[in-house]
Amino acid sequence: MFSALADPTRRAVVERLGAGPATVTELAGGFTMALPSFLQHVRLLEASGLIHTEKQGRVRTCTLEPLALAAVERWIVERRREAERRYDRLAAYLNQQETPDA
Repeated sequence: MFSALADPTRRAVVERLGAGPATVTELAGGFTMALPSFLQHVRLLEASGLIHTEKQGRVRTCTLEPLALAAVERWIVERRREAERRYDRLAAYLNQQETPDA
């Protein structure tokens, strides 16, 4: 999932889909790349589980998969908690070093 989100085009697609479903043509309209190139981004997002596409006739509609984003969010929150614990331990250690021995 993170490699899918590493690309600015794919991040923009995910952000746009946060407002609701959109067709591939609607999504591609905001970019200056050929439709086949844009479709590669869509396929990668779908393979990563971040979006779902459904084809009706000649129209492919993309929808954001909120559960996949929730998994990313949980991972980020846990990493932040770990970093905060490390900073707290460092602060406690530094405070202990500054306190003169009694």
